[in-house]
Amino acid sequence: MRILMLGNSFTIANDLPQRLAQLTGAEVMAHTRGGARLAEQLNPKTKLGARTLAALEGEPWDFVILQEMSHGPISSPQSFFTSVERLCAWIRAKGAAPVLFATWAYEKGGAKLAAKGWDYEDMARQLSDAYRQAAQENRALLAEVGQRFYDLSPTHPLYAADGVHPNEDGTQLAAEVIAETILTHKELIP
Repeated sequence: MRILMLGNSFTIANDLPQRLAQLTGAEVMAHTRGGARLAEQLNPKTKLGARTLAALEGEPWDFVILQEMSHGPISSPQSFFTSVERLCAWIRAKGAAPVLFATWAYEKGGAKLAAKGWDYEDMARQLSDAYRQAAQENRALLAEVGQRFYDLSPTHPLYAADGVHPNEDGTQLAAEVIAETILTHKELIP
């Protein structure tokens, strides 16, 4: 099984691709850049986009995981939905299954959340709703990592010191949710 992960620092934090490879037995590659949006993955004029488009065009994948910039689904919803639609269509045309890596709200009570002026529950709900809608509209699998963070973070420390990125346990949780999503849908592999 071959998996391509498209995302940013959330996707590579604490070596998430390696953890996913261990849990699934798959070969996992990651195309990331800190702060990258999915729109950049589609832009052949960027280094990341050119690399991603070449990989999608020229290499066989079973699953392609899509992770938008942390608040992108809320702050730039049109870009998010358009990018997911274009990437899912391309991924399917190449015989792979798209998986949306739904991420989490910034840590409740954290400085980054306060700096944005956002409410934790609202951010969590809006992210979850956006990823769910995008998955449904594009017939993509949904790895609901953000929902698991929401459910577990009151009793389990999952955030790094910045209140945005995952700590080791948060990354392990993300790997487990993504692996479970993929392994429950192995029938999609041609």
